[in-house]
Amino acid sequence: MSLRLNPPFRAEHIGSLKRPQELLQKRALLDAKKVTVEELKETEDASIKEIIQIQRDAGIKSITDGEFRRHMFFDGVFDNLEGMKYIPEVPLDWLMDYVPDVMAFKKLDFKKADSYVCEKKLRRTKPFYLYQFEELKKLTTPEEHKNIKITVCAPEWFHLRHGPYAYPKEVYANDEEYFADIAVAYQQEFQELYAAGCRNIQFDDPLLAYFCAESMITGMEERGIDHAALLDLYIKVYNDCLKGRPDDLTVGLHLCRGNFKGGKHFSEGGYDRIAIKLFQQINVDCYYLEYDTERAGTFEPLKFLPKNKSVVLGLISSKLAQLEDKAELKNRVRLAAELIAQGEDKRTVEEALNQICISPQCGFASHSDGNNIGSEDMKRKLSLVTEVAKEIWSDA
Repeated sequence: MSLRLNPPFRAEHIGSLKRPQELLQKRALLDAKKVTVEELKETEDASIKEIIQIQRDAGIKSITDGEFRRHMFFDGVFDNLEGMKYIPEVPLDWLMDYVPDVMAFKKLDFKKADSYVCEKKLRRTKPFYLYQFEELKKLTTPEEHKNIKITVCAPEWFHLRHGPYAYPKEVYANDEEYFADIAVAYQQEFQELYAAGCRNIQFDDPLLAYFCAESMITGMEERGIDHAALLDLYIKVYNDCLKGRPDDLTVGLHLCRGNFKGGKHFSEGGYDRIAIKLFQQINVDCYYLEYDTERAGTFEPLKFLPKNKSVVLGLISSKLAQLEDKAELKNRVRLAAELIAQGEDKRTVEEALNQICISPQCGFASHSDGNNIGSEDMKRKLSLVTEVAKEIWSDA
């Protein structure tokens, strides 16, 4: 697999962006059945045009629609997959306590939660993200189409959350059968996206970072769950989802530790526990890693990054309005390059630096309400990403 740096670009962003108030209000009116889908789309289109221009002005080349056509970052797959059933009030014991965000919600005394669970054989009978890609093409120039990035849900999203309740045993005898059908659905989706011109896909997956959290590891062991085997299963699922993908389809993997209302995170722990498997066994091209606070650990795990992959360092907070110091950001990038260079597969610091890009640590709105920073703060953060990138790399 050859190294792809374009995309991702030196200056990146994760995908979700701050939604304007007008869009939030219009979506609320749709939920209340006071406006039509067509009226909502008019507002979506206008809002996405504005956010595209914000990305251009900031120097961000990998264009997204900010996930403005979604409520949550993980929307798209399981709400469109035949065989999944929406449950407006899922029994709380169907949500595994060892999953960090589930644990956090239960501590907040959430009385109910909605979710999706499998009820019959899973099949992709309609596209997941093709509409969003095609609509974004209409709002961008032909020259920008190759740079459009589509963010997609992690394939194990509901499986980890629901454990033994993820699917009925009379439908699937085991996890391997369940994920085999999910992998086929992703393969079909990626083939269709590629045929439409998509060349940049990013998985959004907080769950893999949860395997770095001591709380989840301990909780699984108490339940008799082999967490190492489960991580191996999820790695196989990723690789199965990507079978047959074209060589020029760039695929990235974003890990974070939670980005909920008020900037709340759900888990802590460095990438050390999963680094070898993460970097060397999952067949993606690049990794978008949260690195804005100490909860993500050190850069030491980057020593396991192969020469043919890149890492996007999420050094800039999408939760706090205060701008990071440029000099400190550049020093941290240099430190990461030095550690990569010292890795198992030795390389020069300059070679390692060529494998690095920078970004905010997460999106600015994993859910529709967004983080507690303003639109102007977001613009300054995106501009800071590109300014630092240009000062580090001449090709930024």
